[in-house]
Amino acid sequence: MISVNSISGGQTSAYIYANYPSDFNVFSLVRTNDISCLYPDSKVRQLVSDKLGQEFIGTLEEDTIIKTILDLEQVYGHRIDWVTGKTFDELVSNKNGKTFLPSAKFRKCSSELKVVPIAKWWYDNIREPIDMRIGFRANEQSRADTMIKRFDKNLMHTEKISIGKDKNGRNIYDSFQWRTCSFPLIEDRIFKDTIVKYWKDKPVRFAYMNNCVGCFNRNPLLLKHLSTKFENKYDWFMNKEQKSIKDYNRQWYTDTTKPNYSQIKNLKKQIKLFDDDFNECDSGHCGL
Repeated sequence: MISVNSISGGQTSAYIYANYPSDFNVFSLVRTNDISCLYPDSKVRQLVSDKLGQEFIGTLEEDTIIKTILDLEQVYGHRIDWVTGKTFDELVSNKNGKTFLPSAKFRKCSSELKVVPIAKWWYDNIREPIDMRIGFRANEQSRADTMIKRFDKNLMHTEKISIGKDKNGRNIYDSFQWRTCSFPLIEDRIFKDTIVKYWKDKPVRFAYMNNCVGCFNRNPLLLKHLSTKFENKYDWFMNKEQKSIKDYNRQWYTDTTKPNYSQIKNLKKQIKLFDDDFNECDSGHCGL
């Protein structure tokens, strides 16, 4: 079976890329067309646009994730296929111009911005069942079990994707049984300490945290920290939420006992927070 390494930009999936050779390596980039999140280096923007085959303005993940993927390709020389779907702006805007947000109960961002672009890449390039390596470590068996439960009796995953347009310009959809998943770090009993040690002396730059800066799975204390650390990206989420509250009385947190993003940003700090006060358990796993 054809093997594919799914690369998120974090140290764990990068470790798989570096140590578990595969037939393909694929990275799905979350984009925004909001100029306030413009990636600062015009030459890198053009390079990324060329790799994606469409314009890249910016990402709602940390900008460092771009450096991570470029560094990996430069250091290890294994090709990485860059893919992307609709922008996050397009995802949350409906045909009426209103904003409808994903949430923990309706996580369309993970599927539409990560899984579907990879599935479309698979349809265009492979179109036969693949073994996708997922970066869950030895202590994350529960995450692997959750993913496995979503598969059929043959441990395969079916995805519904658009494969073209009809004569009226409407999307044509089809469903494909396209991947099984394996977890090499669980199988080989690889824990975080091994991964951190491996990258300590390597010339690869990694982001402070993976996933979108304003991921609604993150706790409010961390979001407050990120609102000052990456203000432009946090403000994108805050502004979209304000419009969604106006349009549908809906905030990112479906639990309305939690503060909205504007309230979080305006919280007063009781103590000074440092980068190492948080870890990846706070980061809001994308759940690929």
